[in-house]
Amino acid sequence: MECTDLYINGRWVPGAGGARFDVINPADERVLASVASAEIADADAALDAAEAAMKDWAARTPRDRSEVLRKAWELMTARQEAFARLITRENGKARADAMGEAGYAAEFFRWFAEEAVRADGLITRAPASGARIVVQHKPVGLAVLVTPWNYPAAMGTRKIAPALAAGCGVIIKPASETPLTMLALMPLLEEAGVPPGLVNVLPTTGSGALVDHMLHDPRVRVISFTGSTGVGRKLLKSAADQVLKPAMELGGNAPLIVFEDADMETAVAGAMLAKMRNLGEACTAANRIYVHAEVAEAFTAQLTARMAALKVGNGLEADIDVGPLVNAATRDKVAAFVEDAMARGAELRLGGKVPEGPGFFYPPTVLTNVAPDADCVHDEIFGPVAAIQTFTDQDEVIARANDTEYGLVAYVFTEDFRRGMQVCERLDYGMVGLNRGLVSDPAAPFGGVKQSGLGREGGHEGMLEFMETQYISASW
Repeated sequence: MECTDLYINGRWVPGAGGARFDVINPADERVLASVASAEIADADAALDAAEAAMKDWAARTPRDRSEVLRKAWELMTARQEAFARLITRENGKARADAMGEAGYAAEFFRWFAEEAVRADGLITRAPASGARIVVQHKPVGLAVLVTPWNYPAAMGTRKIAPALAAGCGVIIKPASETPLTMLALMPLLEEAGVPPGLVNVLPTTGSGALVDHMLHDPRVRVISFTGSTGVGRKLLKSAADQVLKPAMELGGNAPLIVFEDADMETAVAGAMLAKMRNLGEACTAANRIYVHAEVAEAFTAQLTARMAALKVGNGLEADIDVGPLVNAATRDKVAAFVEDAMARGAELRLGGKVPEGPGFFYPPTVLTNVAPDADCVHDEIFGPVAAIQTFTDQDEVIARANDTEYGLVAYVFTEDFRRGMQVCERLDYGMVGLNRGLVSDPAAPFGGVKQSGLGREGGHEGMLEFMETQYISASW
């Protein structure tokens, strides 16, 4: 396995302390690779490299930066199959999901290649004084990017691409479960024309101390994090010491609401996508499924049939729909959610049993009559479990959907467009899928409200997270 050392200043280095850790294939529990573990001295070297490289990069024209990002998109698209295979090996997701992620990840390079030349400013006159008001956007400084294990390619490119488009240097700390994909991306960025030192990758088993150290370095001006709300809170506390600009994509507890007038085929297909994309290991996964009592049995029957048809196995094998979960802890947590729901009166319609043999597999599972106080209603399941509840009143289901500290994404299915838009506006979520089970798009501002995060990724807003607005008051 290549690309298993730290990537600092355009070179592969073993790490200051020589420590390494194993990356496990979740399908068979075998060791895929031994990866270097970064320490404080490595972080300082990466910061030095990024600072030096950023001076030239920030001074380049927007078109120059755009062309490099465009080339990165071309190269990653051409190598989509290879990246998908690596994603499956270290994350476990089935080939179709992995191919989807690899393509999605590449698209961020194309989108932000186009946005790099559109950091528009403003020239106007102050109404009272007549002074010229000049507004421009400048790169904010070095950015620390902390990415999760569930999308080892896309969560990296979603941060790297806008940072480079804005003119920033970056240090990436990928999840220790899935560092290989991000490391493998570095030779591609070299080939695309990214200068040495501008992008550095520091896998580590000591994430807390390493990231905290970097956030207290005055050269760092942005912390961009995707992960749990609990970790996000800790990073925000560290960021406060240096008054860093935070971009936080945190936890979710997505409701999916199916009204009685919904097109059943559309609703079931949307629920399958919102629930089973990436095995449910996504902050956008439908966590609480609310179905109107009039159509609950029909919806459940169709969803159960679709879930039962999914083939479980090693994601590298042909025709596999559902791979393993990322590790034993995740699998065991999912199993505990199911056991808790059943203890509180839920009915098991499908699955619900951990299979024997190697690998961290959990079968597609459907639960009905899930109690409002079940653990899975208040915490992210992060697995292939559809937890169904019923409702009869529109105001009631909106209140239930909003009854959470999270506010990332919600899903609504109805053929009444007026009602659909009214419900969407009343939901306390940063994103809503109306008759759609997928909201993620490089061209759209991804992010939540309440304790689901701060800021937005993707869209025009994504690049602004890595820029500061400067106002010049001038007379001429």
